[in-house]
Amino acid sequence: MTGIAQQYEIEFASLAENIIEVEQFVDGLKDKLQISDNLYGNLLISLTEAVNNAIIHGNGLDAKKKVKVLCKRENNVISFNITDEGNGFDYNNLPDPTDPNNIEKLTGRGVFLMKQLSDQLIFSNDGSQVELQFKC
Repeated sequence: MTGIAQQYEIEFASLAENIIEVEQFVDGLKDKLQISDNLYGNLLISLTEAVNNAIIHGNGLDAKKKVKVLCKRENNVISFNITDEGNGFDYNNLPDPTDPNNIEKLTGRGVFLMKQLSDQLIFSNDGSQVELQFKC
C-alpha cells in the first residue's frame, strides 16, 4: 500500500462509557488498514489511554464536550489524532510512573504506556491534541 492515504474519523461525547466507541472503531479498521495482530494490541491500548485522558482530564467528563479521533494510514504508518476541547496540560512535566514514589499510585501511567507502545507520540495545542504513530 503506497501513495494513497486512507482516512477514518469518529467523534463522541466525553462520557466514560464511550470508550467502547474506540474499541469498535479500531476493530472496524483492523482489516481495512491491514493491522497485524501484534500491532493491534499496542495500538488499542495506546489509543484507549489517549481517549480516556481526553474524556477524563481534557474534557472533565463533560458530555457537552466532544472527543474526536482521526485515523490515517499513509504508506507504512498508521496515525491517530485524538483531540479534546480542554485547556491542555504540561506534557513536559509529568511524574515518572516508574519512580519508586509513584509505583503504588493508581493513575499516571497513560502517557508512559503511549510512549512505550507507539513509534511516535506528539503533543500539540498545549496538549489538547495527541498524535500516535505506528509503523506497519
